[in-house]
Amino acid sequence: MSPQQSHLVGSSELFQQVLKRLHQLAGIDATVLVTGESGTGKELAARALHYLGQFSEKPFIPVNCGALSDSLLESELFGHERGAFTDAKQSYQGLVGEAQNGTLFLDEIDTLTAKGQAALLRFLQEKTYRRVGGQGQHQANVRLIAACNADLEALVGQGRFRQDLWYRLNVLNLVMPPLRQRENDAVELAQTYVKRLQSQYQQPHRHLSPEGLCFIQDYHWPGNVRELHSLLLREFLLCDGDEMHCLESRQLLTTAATSSPDSDTFKEAKARAVARFERDYVARLLTQTGGNISQAARLAGQDRSAFGKLVRKYGLQARESTLSS
Repeated sequence: MSPQQSHLVGSSELFQQVLKRLHQLAGIDATVLVTGESGTGKELAARALHYLGQFSEKPFIPVNCGALSDSLLESELFGHERGAFTDAKQSYQGLVGEAQNGTLFLDEIDTLTAKGQAALLRFLQEKTYRRVGGQGQHQANVRLIAACNADLEALVGQGRFRQDLWYRLNVLNLVMPPLRQRENDAVELAQTYVKRLQSQYQQPHRHLSPEGLCFIQDYHWPGNVRELHSLLLREFLLCDGDEMHCLESRQLLTTAATSSPDSDTFKEAKARAVARFERDYVARLLTQTGGNISQAARLAGQDRSAFGKLVRKYGLQARESTLSS
């Protein structure tokens, strides 16, 4: 497993479908358009597409299209010859040249200006390019992956994005789902990230409290995985003891977490309420029994293995010996 793939964590059925499609697309040498809300992991997906495919030993060159100005766009993408303009003190092969035989990742593709869209379309059609100030054509052998959080098709309808470029980009597509639609993935991601922080900062005993885990599961995460990672980093660094209660974050974000029930369907609202009850109930029994899963299961009137599944499902803390006995 590549480092990039290892960061794509989640056991929900929806996310497993995404990973299955990602593996399928990785082996196809064609343009891929990755879409999804901000913070859903589009660049991680693009890197996984690269490192799982035939170009894995070649360069992966990321480009933020929002940082490409019209005046320097062709020079940045396609390079320039020495003396091509005032500041061209030496030749530059350009981002396409750097990505030769590898992958060129164009993030925020929707921010390209009309000039940038025209230049990219010409490049995609011909697979050749000319450096600024140069005479000859260069053959490009790169795989293109583009990403955006905007609805490109809607932008086409509004006349803000070229339809012909849209068709060229949307050969294969991968949609990264928002974290709020990924069942219990937020808890799984949180525990995985805390383990990485333990290793990074050499604090092996820190873990999320039952209250912290319940908050992570219940919160709507409008900023998706990026927001989750930022919150956990802050909580980890400011944690005084072994348990991360996320108290400050819970106080700041509770209003946001409870402000969107109208956006849920009945089924989603019911599932959220049931999950909240299950977590609170199981966490309370574990606290009452000092983490002894067998005693907690007896109090709940449940089979020990079934109760253990609930403990693991919600990432709650039990004594290790009780889980393995």
